[in-house]
Parts: sequence; structure tokens; C-alpha cells
Amino acid sequence: MKENELLEDNKKLVDTFGASKISDLKDLPNFYTFNNNLIYSHRDFNNFYSEIRKGVKSAVVSGFNASSTMHIGHMVVFDTNLFFQQKFNAKLFLPISDDESYVSLKVKTQEEALKNSIKLARLMLAYGYDPKNTNIIIDQLYTNIYNFSMKLSRGITLSEIRAVYGHTPDQNVGLHFYPAVQSAHVLLPQEFGIKNVIVPIGPDEDAHLRVCRDLADKFDYKKPSVLHTLFLPGLDGKKMSKSKNNSIFILEEEKEIKRKVMSAFSGGQSSIEEHRKLGGNPDVDVSYIYLKNYFLSKKESEDIYDDYKKGRLLSGELKKLFFEKLIDRINQIKEKYQKISLKDIDKSLLKNEDVDLEKIVQKLDIF
Repeated sequence: MKENELLEDNKKLVDTFGASKISDLKDLPNFYTFNNNLIYSHRDFNNFYSEIRKGVKSAVVSGFNASSTMHIGHMVVFDTNLFFQQKFNAKLFLPISDDESYVSLKVKTQEEALKNSIKLARLMLAYGYDPKNTNIIIDQLYTNIYNFSMKLSRGITLSEIRAVYGHTPDQNVGLHFYPAVQSAHVLLPQEFGIKNVIVPIGPDEDAHLRVCRDLADKFDYKKPSVLHTLFLPGLDGKKMSKSKNNSIFILEEEKEIKRKVMSAFSGGQSSIEEHRKLGGNPDVDVSYIYLKNYFLSKKESEDIYDDYKKGRLLSGELKKLFFEKLIDRINQIKEKYQKISLKDIDKSLLKNEDVDLEKIVQKLDIF
């Protein structure tokens, strides 16, 4: 897949929807997602970053859909979230959209959405987020969000929803209402007294933030700042997609992860002899792309690039290195996942007073 195809959605945000290139800012965090150009554009990030460095109480909002689980493409957002929490003590608000998964027919029942959401909450904490400084929101368990959503819904018209999302009259009303819920998630930190907020997202999610930022103006909230990350290619070199199963999921078995890595799209030649003679193309090699962006220093990535291009490093050797780096990171998360207790989740969960998480988990038979 060509780089400009991966950048298509990001460029559209700048050219059509008024986002600004992150590269135009002089003062950026010294963190790999910024250093490796994995964040393409922003809305008011300079304001957020200036405030958080002054010690202003700040929050990160980062949602997740309850119809799927975490894969390596999510690491850009999740590591950026973790950076702001660990470096600046930012409060994390992590909405898991169990209701959106249901009304959009991504899951069959609310019980399935809730089951997925609790598993995701466990996985998010295993990723390294501090339970004491993290609020996880599962709307079935925190129905206060709907009071806030109802308030915000007065600022959105049906014409806007149809124009932004393309919803049609034959689709269920839950889909039409959900942007109000999503905006409530993003503006929720301000209900807790935290006005300096950043929302790292993929470029395909920007419509939600455009609606939310318009609502913020109408209801006297501060507009949340936004970071737009880059899409990395799927294992087949094409755009990552759940339906294509072209990514690696964090909780997959090691054997399956290795199989996927070893069959990933390569920039190598058709034989070892030919590769030694002609060299490979690291620019399209999926293993190299992930190694460079996630795991290697600039010097290391430059050395490997040169060795691969000149045929000194084989495609199989490159894949082996990628697998070793990746599985080490994944195993760390899996090990923590096994240690995350129901109490840890309960400590982070925003919930109604009558919610008994232990009884819910027993009923769903998931822990």
C-alpha cells in the first residue's frame, strides 16, 4: 500500500475540515508517537500542551468500541494516552461504547456488549493505566451519562446528524441520538472540574469531535483539543480492517501471532539468492514499518533499512526480529492481564450506586 493512500484520510482533515498539521508546531513532546510522525494533525493541541506543562489539571479521553478488542494498530493512541498520564499525571477517561455497539448492530445483545466492555476494561488496565487515576465508563453501568447526553441533545439537529453521519430515516433512532452520548463522554471531564482535555483519535473518528466541539461552544464548555494519529498498514500491506483479519490482536495465542507475522507482506525478493543480489524494499515491508515506528531507535532503524536494502538482511530475519519485539511487549500485557482483579476494575469504574460489579460478572461468567 502506498504511503499517500494511508495518509488520505489525514490529509482530508487538513484540506477540507480545518485541522492543522502537527509538523507546523515547534514545541512537541519528546515521545515516540510524535518523534516518529505517527501523529499527523491536531485541533488546538498547542493550547492543551501549554496548559498541561504549567501543571494545569488535565484529562485524556480515549474511547473504545465494545464490538472488538485491542490490536497493535491501537498502540499509537494507547501509548500516547499512557505518556500523558505518566508524564503529566493526566486523568484518563476511557468510555467503552457498549450502547453504540448495540444500536449499530455490531453486537446482538446488550449482555454481549457489557461482557465485551468488562473484558476491555481489564485489558486497558493491563496496558499500564493507573487504576487510581483512570475513570472507565460503561454506559449500562453509569446511566448518569444519559442525563448529560439529554442536555447536549438540544444543541444538535437531525439535519446535522444526517449531514455528518449519513444516517437515514429507516435506521434506528439510537444511531441518531448516539452523537449526543459520544459528546457527553468527551465533555464529561469538565463536569469533574477538568477543562484542559485532549482526545487522541484515528482520522476516521474526527466527525464525532467536530460535533462535540460545536456543542461545547453552545453550552459554554471549553472545546476539547484533538490529536489525529496515522493509520499503519495491515499485515497484508493494505488498509487495516477487522473484516480482513489483517492485524494482530493483543490477546491472541502466541502461535497465531507468529503465524501472522511470518506471513506478513514483505519487501523481499522471491529467493534468497535474488535477495542477496538485489536487496529488498523496506519501505513497503510491513515488519520493517512496525519495527521502525514502534520498537527501534532512529539509528537502529537506519542500520536495518540499509542492511535490508543491500541484501545483507533477509526478509525472514526481519520478520523474526519483529516477532521477538512484538511478542515481548504483548506478553508483558498478557501477564498483567492475568493479575488485574475485579477490585482493580471496580476502583476505576464510574458506576451507579446500585451497581454490584461482582454479581454482574458472576451472571455473565467472564472472570
